[in-house]
Amino acid sequence: MTSDFAFLKRLFNAFDPFQPLPAGDPVYVDCHEVRGDGDILEAVGNEILYSDRNTCQLYAGHRGAGKSTELLRLQKYLDENGFFVVYFAADEEDIDPEDVQYTDIILACTRNILAVFKDQTDSQAISNWLKERCEDLKDLLQTKISLEELSMEAQVSQFAKITTKIRTEPGERSKIRQLINPHTITLTKALKQFIKDVKKSLPSQYHELVLIADNLDRIVPINQGEGRSNHDQIFLDRNEQLKDLDCHLVYTVPISLIYSDRASSLADIYGTPQVLPMIMVQTPENKPYERGISKVIELLQKRLSEIDPGRLIVDIFEDSQSLEMLCLMSGGHVRNLLLLMKEAIKYTTKLPISKRALQRSFSELRTTYKNTIFHNEWEALAKVHHSKEIVNDQLYRGLLFNRCVLEYRYIEPDGSSKVWYDIHPLIKGIKEFQDAYDEGYPG
Repeated sequence: MTSDFAFLKRLFNAFDPFQPLPAGDPVYVDCHEVRGDGDILEAVGNEILYSDRNTCQLYAGHRGAGKSTELLRLQKYLDENGFFVVYFAADEEDIDPEDVQYTDIILACTRNILAVFKDQTDSQAISNWLKERCEDLKDLLQTKISLEELSMEAQVSQFAKITTKIRTEPGERSKIRQLINPHTITLTKALKQFIKDVKKSLPSQYHELVLIADNLDRIVPINQGEGRSNHDQIFLDRNEQLKDLDCHLVYTVPISLIYSDRASSLADIYGTPQVLPMIMVQTPENKPYERGISKVIELLQKRLSEIDPGRLIVDIFEDSQSLEMLCLMSGGHVRNLLLLMKEAIKYTTKLPISKRALQRSFSELRTTYKNTIFHNEWEALAKVHHSKEIVNDQLYRGLLFNRCVLEYRYIEPDGSSKVWYDIHPLIKGIKEFQDAYDEGYPG
């Protein structure tokens, strides 16, 4: 294999779009100044630090915008300030985002808290709950372990079996929910007591507990009739149980829920949700935004520097215009940026990356977006691109959820925050969009 192949292989893996960065990772770039000046450490972290009571906060943003990376920063920040943090990505072991109900989430919280503290407490709160449910659960658990003598390790194992079935066995999901649903209130109370017991034995450097449930924003909306969805059922109807865990809580939520007609109810229940917008790479006037583009280039440069400290990112491409086009076509969406970079490398056998390879990566992702969009949505997309605003109805919320419409923010001279929207830049190159825009806004 050639040296070009060896370097391209390393370059390809340096731009992995699916792994969040650990806190303190050298390739992290602070983009708050081109994301409306929001900082999770201030907006979410200081809410926890300053509060004399337990808090429950919602954190939203487009999937792939970098929320997990920011939450891992938050975890480190809180840890350094005396808060023991239990962080988990719910979709990795506990839920199937295509089909989620509240029950799945409380089970996931239980399993993860048990797993973290199984060697640090002798609390019987969860064990007692399992014993009370012995008859209901014995067929489901399919275990020979005596529920009368459940060790902490065995308790973790039982909840792991339940959440694994929920995530991987659609045929078992409804059976599990039918068994657990009547007892979620008692499970929440048991988990609350378990947390109280755990907090008494935290290491001396910690004085409080925080639970961060990540990737709940990936829960696909399911219409449940009468204008309501599973999002409403989870975060509104069951809010008392979500909040009642005797520790500080941070839940990620789908961005489409933040902009629904339930927004005021969410704010009343949880306070103002924090949103991570896109990196602003263009202005509302459709002009390139140099500060944002510079941040995106810095993001790419840091990943390149990890494998070749002496090389500039611009030298990887045929010319500087190609690099700027990559930044603009990403829409400031971090995962899309890295995905486009990987795709372009995939079609490259020798540096620099050609314009043809870059265009092919644009075309591949553009096709994905085209396949996502329904016939009746082109007109709405044209309207968003023209007005830079969205309408509060289900159609536009679906476009937000699918990342066809992206949110941006900037700070006005008086310090106020300005929110605006636009379609993903790749959609502009789709004929159906162009036809809809020309028809709606001729000239």
